[in-house]
Amino acid sequence: MSDVPPEDNADHPLWRRLRTAPVLYDTRRAGSRLADFLAMAGRAELQSLADEPGVRGLLLAIADHSPFLWQLATANASRLKRCLETSPTAYLEACLAALEEACDQASSEAAIMRALRLAKQETALLVALADLGGVFDVIAATEALSRAADVFLSGALRFLLRDAARAGRLRLSDGANPEQGCGLVILALGKLGARELNYSSDVDIVVFFDPNCGAIAGEVEAATLFGRITKGLVRLLQERTADGYVLRVDLRLRPDPGSTAVAIALPAAYSYYESLGQNWERAALIKARPAAGDKALGETFLGNLSPFIWRKYFDYAAIADIAAMKRQIHAVRGHAEVAVAGHDVKLGRGGIREIEFFVQTQQLIFGGKRPRLRGARTLDMLDELGREGWVTREAVADLRASYLFLREIEHRLQMVADEQTQRLPEDRHILGRFARFCGYTRTSRFCGDVTRRLRLVSHHYGRLFEHSPRLDAAAGSLVFTGAGDDPETLETLSRLGFKKVSQAAETIRGWHFGRRSGVRTPRAREVLTELVPLLLQAFAHSGDPDAALAAFDSALAGMPAAAELFSVLKSNPPICELFGEILGGAPRLARTIISRPHVLDAAIDPEVFKAPLDENAFRQRAGQILQHKFETEEFLDTLRDFAKEELFPIGLRLWSATIEPSVAALAYSALAASIVEACLVHVERVFAGEHGRVPGGRSIVLALGKLGSREMSATSDLDLMLICDFDPARPESNGPRPLHAVQYYTRLAQRLISALTVPTRRGRLYEVDMRLRPSGRQGPLATQFASFIDYQTKEAETWEHMALTRARPVAGEFQLGAQVSDAIRAVLMRRRGGSLHQDVYEMRRLIAQTKGDADPWDLKLAAGGLIDIEFLAQYFLLRHAGAEPSLVCVSPLAVIETAATRGLLGAERARVLVNAYRLFSDVTQILRLTLDPGTDPRAANEAVKRRLAKVAGQPGLSALESCLADNRAEVRRIFDDVLSPR
Repeated sequence: MSDVPPEDNADHPLWRRLRTAPVLYDTRRAGSRLADFLAMAGRAELQSLADEPGVRGLLLAIADHSPFLWQLATANASRLKRCLETSPTAYLEACLAALEEACDQASSEAAIMRALRLAKQETALLVALADLGGVFDVIAATEALSRAADVFLSGALRFLLRDAARAGRLRLSDGANPEQGCGLVILALGKLGARELNYSSDVDIVVFFDPNCGAIAGEVEAATLFGRITKGLVRLLQERTADGYVLRVDLRLRPDPGSTAVAIALPAAYSYYESLGQNWERAALIKARPAAGDKALGETFLGNLSPFIWRKYFDYAAIADIAAMKRQIHAVRGHAEVAVAGHDVKLGRGGIREIEFFVQTQQLIFGGKRPRLRGARTLDMLDELGREGWVTREAVADLRASYLFLREIEHRLQMVADEQTQRLPEDRHILGRFARFCGYTRTSRFCGDVTRRLRLVSHHYGRLFEHSPRLDAAAGSLVFTGAGDDPETLETLSRLGFKKVSQAAETIRGWHFGRRSGVRTPRAREVLTELVPLLLQAFAHSGDPDAALAAFDSALAGMPAAAELFSVLKSNPPICELFGEILGGAPRLARTIISRPHVLDAAIDPEVFKAPLDENAFRQRAGQILQHKFETEEFLDTLRDFAKEELFPIGLRLWSATIEPSVAALAYSALAASIVEACLVHVERVFAGEHGRVPGGRSIVLALGKLGSREMSATSDLDLMLICDFDPARPESNGPRPLHAVQYYTRLAQRLISALTVPTRRGRLYEVDMRLRPSGRQGPLATQFASFIDYQTKEAETWEHMALTRARPVAGEFQLGAQVSDAIRAVLMRRRGGSLHQDVYEMRRLIAQTKGDADPWDLKLAAGGLIDIEFLAQYFLLRHAGAEPSLVCVSPLAVIETAATRGLLGAERARVLVNAYRLFSDVTQILRLTLDPGTDPRAANEAVKRRLAKVAGQPGLSALESCLADNRAEVRRIFDDVLSPR
């Protein structure tokens, strides 16, 4: 078989567009049957058409291969002629339009049943002719079959609704359109839901109703009424008469079909899905759409059900359930091998179901964050998975071609006798005949193509599911049952790099006994059993398996439940590997994962490592939160979720060395600025609702310290100042509870600090330090602009101007921010007295006296560390900015480089300071990312030591220590030479 181009020349009759026909098996018999048919009285009008080569070939193939289609073709010569002489698309629509009219006019069940069945015969013949003749490809054929099924459902339902209205059980708002507002909706699922219906398929539907619908008359019980209508619908469509049947109807996809009625009330449906809904039902609902009845009601229902179907986070728990379903199918039907004779092209290995599962599971996992992955059609979503980067181009091409190939075979199987079958013939002679029906002259080539397609599907599907988490065969045994140690297990643990093997075995055995809170549920222990081998391999690669295991054990003790995390790790070996590395190397990152497993989404999302990290990008992402009018508590939780979900990818990219530490510093700072801005906007909005606004009042948040200089790390706090401005002639706010402007902005500042610092159920955001405001702790939390200028001009000490060198507005009214920036610039460019170097030197001495400067790993406070370089930069800025305005820059590194360019600092000294600053900053970023404050890196595990050495370009930790010491000594010599009292 070959791919057939889609329908073209849509207005041409079918016979003129025939491109192909199945290969004949018994030419003499087929010719005889066709000749007998044409010779019968009344068939002369077909003779000229039958003389056309395309038509003749097609009719001979039907006579040879399909008793069902031959019966349809020969039962009504006029119908066959109409099919051949009309455009298939136009004829289909005309046929369905005629059916709708017949259904609307039908006065009895017998009349509508006959109209439906005759229309089914006509559409079945038409689609088969177009399909076998190469006018319709698989997609066009399935769309046509689905279109017809929709009309069959709707036509039958409309009759039943009118019948209920005539009996006084329903009050229809529109007799011409009885479905509108009727209170009942039929949802199509499966292939009908996706408009991918088979030639002889069941239709999967579920029926829901609104028990409070106004269309229900008087004392009529809604459940009884709509249950009767649903049973009537099934009877109209499914019951066999002399004219055949219309559709086989399957209602088993409804909630709990063993104990629920055929029509389910919406409140009961919501309750079920919210409390008991399972992952296979989520997968089924991906394809759900309103096909008949009150479609608006159906759309609302599916919209409300969207959070159940599409989880906010990547959902790996779904994989285990769906993979188990597929294994059960194999077990029940015995299709463990790829075969041809007797193989089920839908449910067998490498079959259509595997392609559908391949697509649907990834939709469930990723669709919550990617709305474009929420479509119903298999091939459309396969292509989208490819575009999004979740599936390789090779997989998309192979699965697409295989899907079309297998669906075409499926159609041929069902066209033979209108049976709902997907099984290839077992008898080799019958298989040879069927191969010709599929267009092959040689059975061997047909079998070769089928085998190749099935194996391709099985290959890609196997890569998705059937890699069980186990050790390599050479690694050894792992047994943690019983009360004692298994000798082979201890040997395996030792080979994996564990030093305390008995302790490790006892720890893992304790998990299986539920000794940690995170593994006390049966589900958690069930997943853990499959996960342990993969987890131990990951720990082995971390550099310190014992430390990683101990960290994980400690985490399990503090977790209320671990099944979700286990599911994530079990389903994604690369993620498990990264997790082990983080546990063994970055305890701070590991705690984030333990508390919020969904942050691991960042590790597999191909877009994460491409996401922009600039201030505009973070501001835009944070701004999306403000689109919702959250109550404060919800806003604070949402903002903390946002912060954690953005912080982790930065840390992940830094740990994996996909970004430089300097880029991470900019990203941490940009994220913090966006959060401060979002907080200010929210608290202003809420505060205005309570107290109004101060007429003409303005405020900004001024960042200082590391946020100001854009050098934050994973643990940096925020140095902030709130500056306000208002008209003294109108100092009172205009709300229901007015406040004086001073009190207004002071309380606003308090709320801002609280929003940034208060712990909620989602944790905390930042520590905030406002001691750099005028007058420090004694000064008001909100500083008036005029007072700020006056203070900085007349009262501020040198250290306060040093702090201003890194000040910049990060939130608030733009024009006030510009004015504050200009005022700060003017202060920094003032001429300084001769005591400046002494003031700076004395400030450094006081810090060393108060906080110490002897810890060689405290690269901020250590003698010759970051503060020494920052103070030198601030000194050069304050001393020379009046003559060299280009020195006014929040970045100490930029100040040092500019000072050298302007001849204010020797080139060699500048080189030493710049290199040292970058080295100290880079190492500090890794320290803050991986270790808790005060932890001695020399006591850290090997993974941390390797990462620290790597970021500094050193072969090991000892070499790094020597390098740091040398740099600190050089920096301190320059510091003393420039600033020490003369």
